[in-house]
Amino acid sequence: MKTVLKNLLSSGVVAGISCLLFACTHTAKPVAINDSNIDWPSYGLNLESQRFSSLTQINQHNVAQLQAAWSVETGIKATFQATPIVVNGIMYVSLPFNHVLALDAATGKQLWKYTHTRKAEWNMCCGPANRGVAVAAGRVFIGTVDARLIALDAASGKKLWDIDVAGSQVNTEHQDALNGSDPNKTRKVTGGTGVGIAMAPVVYRNKVIIGITGVGYGLHIDNPRSDAPLGAVIGVTGRYGRPGFLAAFDINDGHQIWQFDTIPQQGWEGQFTTQTADGSQFDRDISSEKAALNEYPDAARFGGGSAWSTPAIDTATHTLYFGTGNPSPQMNDVSRPGDNLYTVSLVALDTETGQYKWHYQQVPHDLWGYDLASPPVLFHYHGQGKSIPAVGQASKTGWFYIHDRATGRFLAKSAAFVPQHNLFKKPSAEGTVIYPGILGGANWSPVSLNERQQTVYVAAMHSPIKYTVHETEVKAGEKPIRYAASEPTNDERWGVLSAIDLRSGQIAWQQKTSQPLVGGVLATAGGLLFCGEGDGRFSAYDSQTGQRVWQYQSEYGVNAPPITYQVNGEQYIAVVSGGNSLFGFKQGDRILTFKLPSKH
Repeated sequence: MKTVLKNLLSSGVVAGISCLLFACTHTAKPVAINDSNIDWPSYGLNLESQRFSSLTQINQHNVAQLQAAWSVETGIKATFQATPIVVNGIMYVSLPFNHVLALDAATGKQLWKYTHTRKAEWNMCCGPANRGVAVAAGRVFIGTVDARLIALDAASGKKLWDIDVAGSQVNTEHQDALNGSDPNKTRKVTGGTGVGIAMAPVVYRNKVIIGITGVGYGLHIDNPRSDAPLGAVIGVTGRYGRPGFLAAFDINDGHQIWQFDTIPQQGWEGQFTTQTADGSQFDRDISSEKAALNEYPDAARFGGGSAWSTPAIDTATHTLYFGTGNPSPQMNDVSRPGDNLYTVSLVALDTETGQYKWHYQQVPHDLWGYDLASPPVLFHYHGQGKSIPAVGQASKTGWFYIHDRATGRFLAKSAAFVPQHNLFKKPSAEGTVIYPGILGGANWSPVSLNERQQTVYVAAMHSPIKYTVHETEVKAGEKPIRYAASEPTNDERWGVLSAIDLRSGQIAWQQKTSQPLVGGVLATAGGLLFCGEGDGRFSAYDSQTGQRVWQYQSEYGVNAPPITYQVNGEQYIAVVSGGNSLFGFKQGDRILTFKLPSKH
């Protein structure tokens, strides 16, 4: 009988949840296999991606007693961003370069390891990090840096099927397009426009849903200092990249069911808007853009629009919501006139067909790398005198946006949760300092949302960026190559942890941290908020006041989203600790778990 129940649970008949969901699942609560076990079965805990746990064993009154339970060294020291998944008391963790571990969630004992062999000819666009796996129907699903989707047997780690998601590589930028006097011409390149998969998949109604990344990534240049953030991101005029897409695959054999391209085949130039519904205005030379349409008639073929964030799903309407990346070329608009739909947008699709329902473009004709990196979250918004099914998203621009879930209608946005300066001002030859810039605001870090209290918690950063336009030196009669670069300034940078009152849109409290925050948060009904930092600190805060109430010091940066689960009646907090190379945070290979002292 227990075996039958576990099979029903893992197939999603009994329950279901977000990013790493059980198939055919419809509940928004953590799945209790018995009275003493409560899982974390999905990237965002539930399909709504709220990352708010109802567990209360660890709370404000006893969190000071929280201690290390077990830890694992994975042997892969590299940028570590994964959300561990816990199903039936087993933890599944994706490692950098797409290896996967299955561990006993109570002890850390390794049950199996899958070692990924990458395509030898495939260059990574965007680093080795992976944000997690999906578990459903007795299988573990992972997207890879070489643009594959792989299904593993959850009991053994044996590969069941392996498909190519993107098919082929794309043209990428090279340093030979840069000025000879530009120091970036000879520095180390860490990535460029290409194709890979970083997001954790989501499984819904027997479909694995996942998207490709890197198609508008731009040339990434390393900083000469190992402890410093990324040096420069450069977008070069030209025919680089391709359209991004989100696609659904059958969980049994991996055949594709539908595909939605983030760049429409027709009309990607949009309405040439200079103002959005939320009041954002943009300084655009519309006449010049329209004149350039004839010169670049096939720009949409290289349009970009990566799918970085794991979708949230409304099971009542079978609608998924995901954010799209920046247009290609990155920050450089000469060869891409128009609004560049559907880049830098929140997009709603039918889960069964992939059919477009609506989109909201936060930044038309993006010049700053303001892609929607943080995953969207579903909740009932108590505003305008009623409860409205809504979708929210923490943006790189520094606002938390709220939309009507059914139509995409803009409802509200929060007060800015980070400082803003020169927002939407164009890059210049002398350099324009903007914040937040390409790093955010809120980067890929997931939020946590307490629907009952109408509070959302956001991990973000203040990191000024200088945007500069260059043209290469050429001989007489030759046309110069134009490129744009974003580079960190020497100004102070820091992190901002915020609690936002959704009813008023105001900041309830904030905590400033010494380093930019990237990785995400976890809130619990025990009145706690957990968040890590790049210097290795992992902290618990009182979610009502923002006061720090507990702290652990890791050897490596803690730059991934924490989770919580319960095994044999004991609640655990877990997080991976492996730093982040783009931010200069020390890289490592730890999986950390914590619990209260056992009572004997």
